[in-house]
Amino acid sequence: MKIALGQLASAVGRKEENLKKLAESVQSAQADLFLAGELFLTGYMARDAFLGLAESLDGPSMKAVARVAEEHGTHIVFGMPEREAGTKRLFNTSVLVAPDGRIASYRKVHPANFGPFEEGLYFARGSELTLVDTKLGKIGLLICYDAFFPELAKAYALKGADLLAIISAAPATSKPLFDKVLPARAIENGLFLLYANLVGTELNMVFQGGTQALGPRGEDLARAKDFQEEVITATLDIRDVPAARGFRPTLRDTRPEFWEPVAPSVPVHEV
Repeated sequence: MKIALGQLASAVGRKEENLKKLAESVQSAQADLFLAGELFLTGYMARDAFLGLAESLDGPSMKAVARVAEEHGTHIVFGMPEREAGTKRLFNTSVLVAPDGRIASYRKVHPANFGPFEEGLYFARGSELTLVDTKLGKIGLLICYDAFFPELAKAYALKGADLLAIISAAPATSKPLFDKVLPARAIENGLFLLYANLVGTELNMVFQGGTQALGPRGEDLARAKDFQEEVITATLDIRDVPAARGFRPTLRDTRPEFWEPVAPSVPVHEV
């Protein structure tokens, strides 16, 4: 399958402009799977405006993305502030929209709330992972800071994930850390890892990029240039996943009894 990763700058608070850029990027890439960054719909630094910008999963922005996915036959993963139906709670959410209109969503379980990050001021914490069974393979959704918690990627892998789709809004100061952590997540679980980060400047936050695609042995498949908008593409063969796991059988040799007595398994919702 052909994948495309959009290292795009988001216009803070301007949803229509961001949706237009997303649609143009998907049309240009003509891929089976397209990723855009964390909170791309509104911009990461929308701050207090999130309350007014957030939408439910059946809102107008979602319907617009669904039309793009159907038109181009592309599975689209992107970030948005989600308003929970029936409550005032907001979530930092990754959404996968399939060409047939099916929608799956994941709420970030580790909102970043340290240093320059203020997600805890605006977003509630998610409570489970979301593994999406598609014709492209089984896709696990994560968001940015989640990548630093290996138990999340491991939980997906143990449930049969072929690919991790990680969207991000990581600033330049975090890029060296992601460059080390992401290959580890791919190698230790024997799966493909796709990482799409924002680029550009929002208020005092500078996004360097670092968007990349990694194979199940940690091999570089594609990498975007720093500090510039770019859509990169790569071709993936899901059959490489069982081959990689046979070569280095970390999943076979995983021993849950070492952690389950003190830490229950991470809940994974399969859709």
